[in-house]
Amino acid sequence: MAFTEINSKMIQATVMPGQRLFSQRGAMLAYKGEVSFTPNIQGGQGGVMSMLGRRVANEATPLMTVEGSGTVMFGHGGHHIQIINLTGDTLYVEADRLLAFEGTLRQGTMFMGSQGGVMGMVRGQVTGQGLFTTTLQGQGAVAVMAHGGVFEVPITPGRPVHVDPQAYVAHHGDVRNKLSAALGWRDMVGRGSGEAFQLELSGNGAVYVQASEEKL
Repeated sequence: MAFTEINSKMIQATVMPGQRLFSQRGAMLAYKGEVSFTPNIQGGQGGVMSMLGRRVANEATPLMTVEGSGTVMFGHGGHHIQIINLTGDTLYVEADRLLAFEGTLRQGTMFMGSQGGVMGMVRGQVTGQGLFTTTLQGQGAVAVMAHGGVFEVPITPGRPVHVDPQAYVAHHGDVRNKLSAALGWRDMVGRGSGEAFQLELSGNGAVYVQASEEKL
């Protein structure tokens, strides 16, 4: 079961007996075949502890379990969609960015304070992103949403990538992140609306960045 792109804002998934996928509630646009949609209260394969972690952080994005036999089209809010294929690694993604993902992936929650120390902990307060980030691990596909499309930026050892926190969508690989203060020309000309802070990602992997500073 894999996602295919219909256009930049719609995807299609093939659902087969014995397999399942999870989607954000309200993301189903149309479907063909014998397909069922059931509210999921345990947060995918992450189970109850994963659900509780997001509830504590007030970041429990409602999910639907999709099962049966047929094809389903997904989209949400007219946002651009990016399909990311995982081959055993872990994707770290903001919960509200998740559109759909295959049931073969294990969902969890990571406390951002464990990456970047105190600065990681205040990231949510400063940037509007959460203290907890959703993780998806294993073999399978993930569909994430963004404003204006998504581009992938490689992260290589010794060459960290700096991202506007509002443009950050997700990252994967052996990557550490921290929030750093940076005073640049935008602040000098009165456009300091968040650019004074940058999300620095270092290690080996990739970060997905949206072509906009708008929140979903």
